Amino acid sequence: MRLRLSLCLLALLPVPAAPLGTRLKDLVSIEGVRDNQLVGYGLVVGLNGTGDKRQTVFSAQSLTNLLARMGVAVSPTAILVRNTAAVLVLTNLPPFAQPGTRIDITVAAIGDSTNLQGGVLVLTPLKGPDGQVYAAAQGSVITGGFVAAKGGSSQTVNHPTAGRVPNGAIVEKLAPSIAPAEHIKLQLRQADFTTATRITSAINLKFGTDKAQPAHAENSALVSVDTPPTYKTKTIEFLGELESLMVEADRPAKIVINERTGTIVMGKNVRISPVAILHGTLTVEVQTSLNVSQPAPLSTGQTTVTPQTNVAAKEEKARNVVRKEGASVEELVRALTAIGSTPRDIIAILQNLKAAGALEAELEVI
Repeated sequence: MRLRLSLCLLALLPVPAAPLGTRLKDLVSIEGVRDNQLVGYGLVVGLNGTGDKRQTVFSAQSLTNLLARMGVAVSPTAILVRNTAAVLVLTNLPPFAQPGTRIDITVAAIGDSTNLQGGVLVLTPLKGPDGQVYAAAQGSVITGGFVAAKGGSSQTVNHPTAGRVPNGAIVEKLAPSIAPAEHIKLQLRQADFTTATRITSAINLKFGTDKAQPAHAENSALVSVDTPPTYKTKTIEFLGELESLMVEADRPAKIVINERTGTIVMGKNVRISPVAILHGTLTVEVQTSLNVSQPAPLSTGQTTVTPQTNVAAKEEKARNVVRKEGASVEELVRALTAIGSTPRDIIAILQNLKAAGALEAELEVI
C-alpha cells in the first residue's frame, strides 16, 4: 500500500518546463572571434585527359615552374599535357585555429578543364588578405559529379569542375583573431532594439550587482559587456556561461514570398486588419486549327490551308472570405486553402492586402 501511494505522489509532481527562448550563442557573435578567408592558386594532376587544353596558357606555365623547382627544365611551349588543370583553392580559417589543425578546402577549375574527377591537388600555399601564408593544401579531389560520354552522346551529373578535399589543408600559422579581454562586444546577427534590450537585461540579471551592471546596449546590433571582477582571470569561463544564457529573441512581422516556386513563409506575429476578400480567376483560351482543302484529282484547283480560330473565355465564380479584427495571416491562408485557392492565388491576395494597407507586416518577394 505504501508503494502504491509513493507512485501516485511521483506521478503528481510537476514536470519542469523547458527553458523558453534561444541560447545567446545562437543570437550573437563575439567581436574579433571570426573566420578568415584564405585563397590559393594550384594545380590538379592525374586527370584522365580532361585537364586544360592548349588555349589555357597559365596552366602550362605553372607546370613548368613546378618542374623547374624539382630540377626539370622544360619550355612551356614544348609540352602538351592534358592531365593537369589550374585551380583556385578556397577555405575559411576558423578563429584560434592552432598550427597543425586540419580544415576542409574547396577546389574550382579556372581554365577549360571539363572534369576534376580523380585528380590530386599538388601542395598549394593558402594566403589571407594580408598576403601571408596561413595554411598549405594538398590531397585527392572529390567532385560529387561525373561526365560519361561515348559515340557523340554525353551525360553530366552535378558539377564536375569543382570539388572538395576533406581535411585537405594544414594550418601553418595562428589565425589573426583577437582574444577576449576585460571588455567584450556582442554583435547581434540580426539587428533589433528589442532583442538587444532583452540580452542586456538577461546579462545584468545573471552577472550584475546593485553597484554595477556589466552589460550595456550601444545600438540595435551591439551590446558591450564588462567582465565581472570574479571572472577577471577566467574570461573563457565567463564567455561559456554567457553563451548559455537563454534569451527570447524578437522578430519583426514578415512574409517572404517566392513567386518562382509558389512558396510562402511567414512568422507567428503577422496580423491583418479587418478586411473582406473577393477573389476569382478569369481564363482565356485561344486555339487555332489548320484545315487543309484538297482539290479533286486532275482538277485545276490548288491545295490551300485555312486556319480556324476559336476563342473561349471562362470565369470562375468569385470566392468570398471575411476576416475579423485580430485575425492572423495563418488563419487567412487556412481559409483560402479551404475554398480551393492555389499558392499563386494566395500570393496575389497577400500582395493586394499589402497594397490596401491591411497587412500589418513586411512583404518581401524573392
